This record gives sequence, structure tokens and C-alpha cells, in this order.
Amino acid sequence: MLKNPSILFDVYKVLGISFGIVWLFNVLLIGCEEGYTLKSLWGVTSGFLVLMGVFLVIGYIAYVIVAWTYSWKYVVLFTLDEKEVVHQQMPRQVKKATVLGALTAMVGAVAGKPGVVGTGILSASRSTSTSLLADVARIIPCRRLHLIKVNQLLNKNRVFVPDEDFDFVYDFLCQHCTKAQKR
Repeated sequence: MLKNPSILFDVYKVLGISFGIVWLFNVLLIGCEEGYTLKSLWGVTSGFLVLMGVFLVIGYIAYVIVAWTYSWKYVVLFTLDEKEVVHQQMPRQVKKATVLGALTAMVGAVAGKPGVVGTGILSASRSTSTSLLADVARIIPCRRLHLIKVNQLLNKNRVFVPDEDFDFVYDFLCQHCTKAQKR
């Protein structure tokens, strides 16, 4: 998990989008209440930049803790046929993910945060991700990360592929995902 930071990049994307939405909402509120001035805009933006830096560090620390819990490896089984690709965690990792999800739910319950409880329950209960190839909207190859992103509207699957099989798997996906935009 430390040699291939693609999961960490996904965590950072989620954090960035979340901060962007909250920042935009705050900027709109300030604009409606006080009017836009450079000073008020910078005040909100600088606070969010500091918070975002703190959360990036916390996100990295949490990622390292999860990687350590998983023995530094994210072990999954990929099953690919003409209709679907299934990303399934191995039983040992499912147990660890269930424990981490349960801990997240408990922390959320103690803190009175129902969203965190829901996140913990979802992560504890989900061990597979299936993408129907007929519904795939975009295929994004990332050869450097040994990764092919198979994205549907509300489902983003990640297929990790060794170098020697990368071209074969990518070509197979391109042939069977007829609606997909390819890069």
C-alpha cells in the first residue's frame, strides 16, 4: 500500500471535494450576508487552507495506520468475464475491514455523529464491488500505478493489474465496455 499510493490519492480527492463544497457554501453565505470583499474572502479561504493541511496530514496518518493493519498489502481477487468485473477482498482482509468499520461506527456513536456511524457500518459490511461492463461510462488506464479505473455513474471500481497483463486487460475492457469513454 505504500508502493502504490492510488488509494491514498482517492482519499485525498474525497477530502478535497468535501472541503471545496464546504468552502464554496461558506463563501456564498458570506457573500449574501456581508457582500464580497477581498478581506472576507481571504479570511474564509486562509482558514480552510489551514484546516485542509491539517486534514491532509491526518488523512495520511490514518492511511498509514490502515496499511499497517493490513500488513502493508491490499489483497483482493479480481474476476473478469464478458459481463462484469468483480473486485473482492480476501477473507483475511474482510475480517480486518469489518473490525475497522465496527470501530469507526462505535467512535461515531460515542461522538454523536450519525454520518460516521453509517460510514463505519457500510465499510464493515461491504467486501465486494461489481461493475457491469455494459454500464461502464469511463475506462482510465494508469500504467504507472498498475491500475485501470472502471467507472460507472455511482460506482468506481479499481482494477490492479501487473505490468505483463496490463495491455491484455485494458484491451479486453475496451472491447467489452461499449459505452465507455477510453483514454
